[in-house]
Amino acid sequence: MTSRHSRYGGTPAAPATGDRWSATRLNSPNPLWGSNGVAFGPDGRLYIAQFLAGRISAVDPADGDLEVVVPMDGPVRSPDDLAFGADGSMYIADLVPGKVWRRDPRGVYSVVSDEVRVPNGITCVGDRLFVNEMRPGGRLLELFPDGGEPVVLTEGLALGNAMQRGPDGYLYYPHMVTGQVWRIPPDGGTPELVAEDVHEPVAVRFDQGGVLHVLSRGVAGLVTRIDLHGTGSRSLVTSGITGLDNAAFDAENRMFVSSYASGGINELRPDGSTRTLVPRGLTGPFGVTVDLKGTVYAADHYRLSRPAPDAPAGVATDALMPFAHGIAADSTGLLHLTSQYGDVRTHDPAAGTTRTRASGLSRPTGIDIAPDGTLVVAETDAGRLLAIDGDDTVTVLADGLTRPVDVTHDTEGHCYVSDASLGAVLRVEPADGGAGEDSGQGRTARVTVLADGLDAPHGVAVHGTELFTVESGAGRLCAVSLTTGRCRTEAEGLATGAPPGTAVRPEPALFTHGMPGLPRSFAGLAAAPDGSLLVSADGEGTVLRLTPAAPHPDAAQEPHDPHTPQAPEEQTP
Repeated sequence: MTSRHSRYGGTPAAPATGDRWSATRLNSPNPLWGSNGVAFGPDGRLYIAQFLAGRISAVDPADGDLEVVVPMDGPVRSPDDLAFGADGSMYIADLVPGKVWRRDPRGVYSVVSDEVRVPNGITCVGDRLFVNEMRPGGRLLELFPDGGEPVVLTEGLALGNAMQRGPDGYLYYPHMVTGQVWRIPPDGGTPELVAEDVHEPVAVRFDQGGVLHVLSRGVAGLVTRIDLHGTGSRSLVTSGITGLDNAAFDAENRMFVSSYASGGINELRPDGSTRTLVPRGLTGPFGVTVDLKGTVYAADHYRLSRPAPDAPAGVATDALMPFAHGIAADSTGLLHLTSQYGDVRTHDPAAGTTRTRASGLSRPTGIDIAPDGTLVVAETDAGRLLAIDGDDTVTVLADGLTRPVDVTHDTEGHCYVSDASLGAVLRVEPADGGAGEDSGQGRTARVTVLADGLDAPHGVAVHGTELFTVESGAGRLCAVSLTTGRCRTEAEGLATGAPPGTAVRPEPALFTHGMPGLPRSFAGLAAAPDGSLLVSADGEGTVLRLTPAAPHPDAAQEPHDPHTPQAPEEQTP
């Protein structure tokens, strides 16, 4: 697939909404699901590993044409870095399954090694192949594509990442945790400290003149330039690209940088100015919310973001927020977020502070605020609905659910949750309409089916007398009557999930060797104060605003959709 516009295939088309809603994008589609390792190939194109997507693309630096080279339904699951050997073979560090691949010039894949834990930084020195591990106490190894046992050059790396041979023949690599750069001879020996007090180093790269560039993974997009063979002086360049990940220099000494947080490829000039080669944007987005002032926020896996037309990439980053997926704004302006890796946090955008409300949960996703201010969380992998009060006490509202994804409340305080595996939206309320029985973990809840026959419902939001949900499997928005359970299709052609025609992948691993793995798809939904709906188009990297085109009739007055509404019926939790 060759495209300059969309990771969802070709030029993106607006979703079909009928005569009840009009759709606008609040930001432009993002061609990449983040951008990680980059390297120039023998054909002169820049190759880009996309860890979140599980694919590799190539961009022509002359005109920006983008082609998918390693598809997301191929053998490689989570490429984080790549390098080219002398014979033109591409070597790929596949982080989550712990494999190093070779893709030969004919496009044939073979496993070089499955003995490297969390492989990340990878580089070739002629015919020799080196890789390091992104984990505490990680190793730096030489691998042998044609056979032979790996050789460990050194151990004890404090999270390794992108590395390169320097002009002196040594291998240079960062310690991400300690803010240091080290080097070691490619034949092994004692590692030497090259630089310390470097801001959040994620990659080391040498330009054509032999100057060392150390990229920072922080918000400001810092690059530290170190003249190792002259005066040893340092200079700092601020790119403004949040979450820098890697870089490559072309034959003309132009520096091209990638971003794990926002994707895209930019040329970074010596004065800190940038030129866009591949646009940046949202890598998800996942959860979406809107505060009472109308400000839209998105939980974008690595950061808290908001669509902003005046920002360089159409998206502003408010904070790096690791693994954020669910988000909800309360009436005071606070933002409440879930992390798929087990945390619930409250962020104050005005003060820039964040506090943890709960931890150790099993992949929580959707979050909402009950009328009494309690946080209600869908703990997806545990099949539970949780409540977190003002004192951060966690209680179980309901358990025995299959795969709860998102949660919302109506104006009367009734609670609703989407269940992607059941293909249903459920109503959750205390048993017998009262306080319910105390199970020791919380009150026993009564769970009934409001609507079923849905295709992997994710985000849910109440607007008037209707509940809306994103059917992520079908790429459509469905309205459900809160009184009758009748469903009606409101919008189709939403870019949710993987691109059309892509094979369904197995559920991603949550952790691998103690390190975070891949996120699960989550197409969020929120109702805005002005009556519009905000949809996370996580398949193209946009937030959609659906604005009502006419007064909104009750669902009971509408014909019922063929895809199967049912009247509420009780479900045994």
